[in-house]
Amino acid sequence: MTMDLYLKTCYEVSRLMTNRYSTSFSLGIKVFPKEAQDAIYGIYGFVRVADEIVDTFQSCDKKILLEQFKKDVNGAIRAGVSTNPVLEVFQDVVKKYKIDGEYIDAFLASMEMDLTLKFHDKNSYDRYVYGSAEVIGLMCLKVFCAGNEPLFKELVVPARKLGSAFQKVNFLRDIKNDLEARGRIYLPGIRNKEDINEAAKKRMEAEVEEEFKVALDGIRKIPRSYVLAVYSVYLYYNALFRKIKNLDAAFLLSKRVRICDFHKLLLLIRAYFIVTFFGSRF
Repeated sequence: MTMDLYLKTCYEVSRLMTNRYSTSFSLGIKVFPKEAQDAIYGIYGFVRVADEIVDTFQSCDKKILLEQFKKDVNGAIRAGVSTNPVLEVFQDVVKKYKIDGEYIDAFLASMEMDLTLKFHDKNSYDRYVYGSAEVIGLMCLKVFCAGNEPLFKELVVPARKLGSAFQKVNFLRDIKNDLEARGRIYLPGIRNKEDINEAAKKRMEAEVEEEFKVALDGIRKIPRSYVLAVYSVYLYYNALFRKIKNLDAAFLLSKRVRICDFHKLLLLIRAYFIVTFFGSRF
């Protein structure tokens, strides 16, 4: 018996975790080439476990759990193996695609921030967005470029902007839940519910608009086999963002905005026809 069966089973665990936690993300991943699907599932599984530690394990000592998780991550990468199925997959992806350790450290640092920071100034906000979102875009870009370093370097900025835009849309969508369940506010300079107003909302929307523009140019340049998947997720977040823009801040404080599954499917179909008939000229 070789390690192949164990590793294959671990990849199935990461795929199951992705499918259970994110229908929109899972829908986009399904149109990736098979090997890339596995890699993205591996990245998502790693991110999801860390996120669950800081957001969901309410009856546990989150600081101790996250510290142990960090040690387990580093140990798995050093040893090239882990008894944790999610980390077994992640270390395999890190090794295969030469993912920079700085990205992993930045992500875990942002998770640590969630344990202590309820409000952000501009500096902590920028660091948090980089670690919680931009480096995820860079990890995925490593998979897309598959060793093509000149292309990777060319697309670093668009990948960071795409991750940042997605995260900021999440911030706007999840204002109510972040406040009520975790007492957090992810708008820089805002320290209480009363300060979340139209001006603060519009400032973040302006950031997202600009980042989406830069990101879209980068999507046109990624290897062809990945364009449909990334563009379909882009269309989903863009649709969610447009819906949020048409609502006032008070509504976001009272209800979480959603895109229904049927609309998500229509967006995927739209992405398919646009990419098929227009190529990189969309």
